[in-house]
Amino acid sequence: MDQGTQLLVLPQSGEEAIAQAGQLLSSAGLRVMRSFDLRSARTLHGDYPCPHHETERCDCQFMVLLVYGPASPPATLLLHSYDGQTWISLVNAPEQRPGPDLEDAIAQALAAEPLA
Repeated sequence: MDQGTQLLVLPQSGEEAIAQAGQLLSSAGLRVMRSFDLRSARTLHGDYPCPHHETERCDCQFMVLLVYGPASPPATLLLHSYDGQTWISLVNAPEQRPGPDLEDAIAQALAAEPLA
């Protein structure tokens, strides 16, 4: 079952996409906190092969961002990138559903200008 809403697909690396997305969200008055970073986690646990490339060296990245609005629990954004593309999705599971105002603010902020 899909419990996320895909917001964007960008022709950029994960680091480029997170920098631009973070800037747009911050400019819209939202607070952004990175809560998970796959590359950082991989450095702590040795060399595991990439699930997409089956090699130890790859450009894969998976990040989790918590996005806070003025008066609601945070929304969770997932950024998944590999091969120079990044997919940004909003988690929309029953136990983690963002408020409609925050969801709209995130979508509007990311649509404010082209990220590519």
